[in-house]
Amino acid sequence: MKDKMSLRTLKTPCLILEHQRVKANAQRMSQRVHSLGSRLRPHVKTHKCIEVARLQIANNFGGIAVSTLAEAKVFAANGFNDIMYAVPIEPGKFCEAIELSKRCERLLLITDDSEASEKLNDCARKAGVRLNLFLDIDCGYGRCGVCPEAPEALKLVRQIVDSSHLCFAGVLTHAGQSYHARCHDDLLAVARRERDLVAEFVCQVRKFGIDVPCTSIGSTPTINTVDHLRGIDEARVGNYIFYDSFQAVLGTCSFEDCAITVLTAVVSRDRGRRQVVFDAGAVALSKDRGPADMDPGSGYGRVLDLEGNDLGIRIHSVSQEHGLATVNDDALLDRLEVGRRTRIMVNHSCLTAAQHDGYYVLEEGEIVDRWTTQKYW
Repeated sequence: MKDKMSLRTLKTPCLILEHQRVKANAQRMSQRVHSLGSRLRPHVKTHKCIEVARLQIANNFGGIAVSTLAEAKVFAANGFNDIMYAVPIEPGKFCEAIELSKRCERLLLITDDSEASEKLNDCARKAGVRLNLFLDIDCGYGRCGVCPEAPEALKLVRQIVDSSHLCFAGVLTHAGQSYHARCHDDLLAVARRERDLVAEFVCQVRKFGIDVPCTSIGSTPTINTVDHLRGIDEARVGNYIFYDSFQAVLGTCSFEDCAITVLTAVVSRDRGRRQVVFDAGAVALSKDRGPADMDPGSGYGRVLDLEGNDLGIRIHSVSQEHGLATVNDDALLDRLEVGRRTRIMVNHSCLTAAQHDGYYVLEEGEIVDRWTTQKYW
């Protein structure tokens, strides 16, 4: 950076990334997945940032997952050659995916739909390319994926295998329901189900002489909790690189592991209402209530001082550009005068990061760099 900046001089609101915490989170997850006998495919939708992704793939095989084709294009252009587009592919994106497949060494697509698979094969045939396609199965989340016990699941595998221009790449799932677990035992049960359903389904597929090149699962809570990954080739994990208040309350990490905060300033103080207003609202923080079921007072983020110490107050309501907090401590209310800088530890780092165009990188109390994000669709 040409101009020296500090937390006291940056324009607010903006996103602060603690470099040491990010590096530690990356190393810890790599070690965990390797110790479980699997490989790590980081899901870069959490941060959408080239520099962060490079930290994640260090000492790993280099594959990543993305949530948009726009992300995939940028990462491919920056040397990432094994990319999974981890959203079921639909016909409106076929041509874009085909062009992208020509630019990177390995593009992986997913589906849970027979008609979409058939149309994708036709489009690939006309373009003269072969596309790698995963079958997405549902392990209880109920968002996407075919039921593995249903006859349609095996039929869809056969359809992909028999397609002229599709390569059956494997089976994957995502246990998004892990975010609703209320204790370690519940979370462990979800993690085991995520793993076991894939492994059991793959056993059935292989009984018919069909090769399954890869089994892929993952969520930050389940991979941090699961007791083994036998039968699983790769773990797709994203949120771990930043963590957030939700993960800390869930018990997946500690608050000291949370690596991004929103820098904000006090814009209004009302002593009568004991209210402080910050210049970070829904646009800067997101409106994710995070762990509200486990922590009813979670609000929209925890207010910290510039050194990262929790001030014991929460953002209890937001409008577009305003975040409101109630302050019952007189001494704290005195400190939070208009212009005072604070940091907000957010509920959901993935959504908050997507609200911003980059990160100010904090190292040993100094802003040392700025990393940009690759957003949109």
